[in-house]
Amino acid sequence: MQTVYNTYSLEKEGFSTIEKNKVRMYLCGPTVYNYIHIGNARSSVAFDTIRKYLEWRGFEVNFVSNFTDLGDKVIAQGEKEGLTEAEVADKYANAFLEDAAALNIEPATTRPRATQYMEEMVAFVEKLLAQGQAYEVNGDVYFKTNQFKDYAVLSHQNMAELKKNAAGRLDGDDQDEKQNDTDFALWKKEERPGVTAWPSPWGPGRPGWHLECSVMIDSLLGETIDIHAGGIDLAFPHHTNELAQSVSYHDKPFVHYWLHNGFVNVNDEKMSKSLGNFVTIHDLLADETIDPQGVRYFLVKTHYRRPVAYSRDRLDQAQQEVDKVYRTMRALGQKAGSAGEVDAALSEQLTLLNERFIGAMDDDFNVENALTVVFEALTLANKTLQAGGSAAEAALLQKQLADWLHIFGLDDFEEKRDLPVDAKVLLERRAAARAEKDFAASDDLRDQLKAMGILVKDGRDGQSIEWL
Repeated sequence: MQTVYNTYSLEKEGFSTIEKNKVRMYLCGPTVYNYIHIGNARSSVAFDTIRKYLEWRGFEVNFVSNFTDLGDKVIAQGEKEGLTEAEVADKYANAFLEDAAALNIEPATTRPRATQYMEEMVAFVEKLLAQGQAYEVNGDVYFKTNQFKDYAVLSHQNMAELKKNAAGRLDGDDQDEKQNDTDFALWKKEERPGVTAWPSPWGPGRPGWHLECSVMIDSLLGETIDIHAGGIDLAFPHHTNELAQSVSYHDKPFVHYWLHNGFVNVNDEKMSKSLGNFVTIHDLLADETIDPQGVRYFLVKTHYRRPVAYSRDRLDQAQQEVDKVYRTMRALGQKAGSAGEVDAALSEQLTLLNERFIGAMDDDFNVENALTVVFEALTLANKTLQAGGSAAEAALLQKQLADWLHIFGLDDFEEKRDLPVDAKVLLERRAAARAEKDFAASDDLRDQLKAMGILVKDGRDGQSIEWL
């Protein structure tokens, strides 16, 4: 039975969908005011992996993930760069899409922007007001959290703890307007000159952060969805507030399964700009010696609910595992064909491995156990090749491995990173040494390159390299 861990119940639950063989899935996307950091990417990669697995298992996944293209962070970045809010949003939304493509993240079925749903948001707030579940104060509209009896259920805290543990996220210059400390803004008036505002019955303003996701889910996926995903930091207040306003609006269940991924720590410390350990995907991928698929694999190889500890050394270690995948898949590709027979024992081994792979991934998407199966199959493939296995056997192994690896975002098995400058220098010196028949120097340079993780091979066309 396929199970998923539901943050709402804090338990693994049997997975079933509203519509047979269809999944309605929503992932909270980024606020597009800067390049995404490695924590944002972890969320995107984790739930892209889950989506790919569900698709591999035969589900049709309607995957919606938004861009928050408004708000104070967008405004501040525009002032910093001399850009309009729309220009800031366009710049960093496009940067996100480029980074996501580099990490082999499948495009969302729909990628809505908050600014596209203003009329629907105003209508949503109007209904909550009419139902007595919200109130207006001087052009601001707030949700009454004490009117929703299960308000704290997703965060698993009581109301007093929510205020205490909100880390400043409930504080602000509007606290005096609120009837209760935990009440949250559905609509905020906007009177600053030069700042974009939208018309509403309460005067010009903009939506509260939590409102946009509820409205886009309602518009694009329906009143109730199968999976709502995001980082664990969103469970409160963002997802808590989404849940309260959406259930109040429809008087129906909002989400069947809440899935949250763990944090990314950098050099064993919590990532933050103040600590100077803030790592963006844009900067990582600007380094041509870094393989984007290696970054993807590093982020995906840890179970999505566990924290990821980032360091360059750990990234390099992950890349070594990816390099093993590349070597085996290229070797299989060179041998694969239709000639020859498939040994019955090999076919049986692959069947058993596939059953174990499915068992691991069906257990709340346990990628760690699933990858153990993948590397066992890679070992089996290498042994089969070394034993002179048939072209048909190579093709069977190649197909099975490619299916699994696609789920983890590994589809291209050619090298996608450049050599470090010092390695290029050593290769040039080695080529010159061989031309001069100084084979002692050539061997010494080859050993230096091997110590850097680069295997040099000599052939009729000169030197070729392979990452170790």
